[in-house]
Parts: sequence; structure tokens; C-alpha cells
Amino acid sequence: MNSTSEYAINVAIVTNSVSILVCLLAAILVFGLQLHKKLVYRLALYQAFAALAFSLAQMLQIIMVNYQSNPEMYGSICIAIAFSVMYCQWMKLLFTMWVTFHLFCFAVLHKNLKKLEVLYIMTSLLIPTMVASIPLITHSYGYSLVGGCYIPVYDNNDTLRVAVIETVVLWDGPSIVVLIAASTAMFIMVMKLAHRVCWRLGYGPITDGDQYCNALKQLLPLAAFPIMFFIFIIPVFVYDIYYSFITPTPNDGLVISAYAFVMLWSMACGLTLIVHIFVVQLPVWCRRCHNVGKISSYV
Repeated sequence: MNSTSEYAINVAIVTNSVSILVCLLAAILVFGLQLHKKLVYRLALYQAFAALAFSLAQMLQIIMVNYQSNPEMYGSICIAIAFSVMYCQWMKLLFTMWVTFHLFCFAVLHKNLKKLEVLYIMTSLLIPTMVASIPLITHSYGYSLVGGCYIPVYDNNDTLRVAVIETVVLWDGPSIVVLIAASTAMFIMVMKLAHRVCWRLGYGPITDGDQYCNALKQLLPLAAFPIMFFIFIIPVFVYDIYYSFITPTPNDGLVISAYAFVMLWSMACGLTLIVHIFVVQLPVWCRRCHNVGKISSYV
């Protein structure tokens, strides 16, 4: 094992462990506060579960450190791990897309699409299965000293593989397009609500201004889902381009940053949900405590 692989494994252990804990904490808060009864929180929770599954799948990469000692024994396990990674990252991407779509329809188009929850879930579970099965059929999954178990852009002899096209088509390309569209939609939503807040506070009833202000406050943390996902995927995209078209020579900084940012997808998802819960629920808790204090003063 080279030094780059050792650093990557250490980064994977730390970031995945923290990501798993953060996603579990987010899920505990959602269920503990009974927020799962609201569709927006359920969609965010589905995304947190997808992020948790992705971290667990990435954590399994650690057992591949002994791959070269016995490729025949670890070969099938490596393919299963690669399938799981592809499936989970697509599941997370689709739930990010559906959260954005639902909020856009609600905030901008004034349409409540609660009836589509089953469609959100089914597509986010079935489409990743179909996508992840393509490299399985084409026998593209494998092991790389740099990338672990996935679709190796280079084999162990640093020879360029046709699989790079498959990587771009099956993940890099679609994820960049979806996340740019989702980030743009979130930006439009925030600007639209901010405009309504300014207009209502200036010319409309105060209650309307407060309503839009609260809606904007609730939307801002959720707007971070696609934007942060997009930011964290850029180093991975650069990583693929670097090893595919520039040079197969390992670059420790690029490899480690790509690994770290991949793991941060899940951590960012959990943290965003936790921040959203506190931003929305903290004023509610404060009002309750204030009301309890007023009642007790009269007793």
C-alpha cells in the first residue's frame, strides 16, 4: 500500500465516522421532535438516510486494504461495495432533486404536491438500481489503488481505461447537471421570497411580511442541500478529469481532497438538517418557555 492510499484510508475513517454520527443525530432529532409528520422533514430525512447509507458503503472500502494480497477472494466483495457506492450516491442525488422540486413548487408555483411522496420514494430507490446495474452488466466495477472499489479510471498499471466514459456518463455528468439546476432553483426561490418579504414589509400588511419572512427563514437552511452538494462534488469531478486526461501520476493533495469531499457529502447533509431544525424550532421552544414562565408567575 502506498502513502496516498494510507492517507486516503485515514481520511475515510475519520470523515465517514463523523458523517454517520451526524446523520444519526439528525434522524434522532426529527423523530424525537415528531417532525417526521411534515413532508418537508420526511424528504430531508430520506436524504439523511441516503447519506448515512453512502457513508456506510464508503466505510466498507477500508476492508479492501488487503485486496492485492488476494484479489480472487476480495474481487466479489469489491464489486458489491462499488455497486453500493454508486447506488447510494444516486439515491442521495435524487432525494436532493426531489426536495428542491417540492420546495420550488410550494414556494414559487404555490402548489402543494404531498400526493407525490410515493413517487419521490419509488424513483429514488428504483432509478439508482438501474444506473448501478449498468457497470455490473458491463463488468466495469473494479479496484484501483487510488479510487478504491468503484469504476476505476485507471487500472493498477495506470493504463487509461474506456471506463472513464462510463464514469462521466453515469455519474459526473448527470450529477453536475442536476445540482446546477437544483442550486439555480433554490436561488430563484430565495430571491422570490426575499422580494416578497421586502415588498410586504414596505407596502403590504405586516402579517403578510412576517409570513414570508418566516417562510424565508425556514427555506434558507434547506437551500444549502443542493448548493453544498454541488460544491463538494467539484473536487471529485476535477479528480476524474485529472486522472483521465492529464496524467496518471498520483497527486496526494488531489486524492485526499477528493476523498474528504466525497465523505463530506453525508456530513453536510446531516448538519444542514440539524441547523434547519434549530433555526425553525428554536423560536417555537423560546415562545413555549416564555408562555410557561408567564403562567407560572400568575400561579
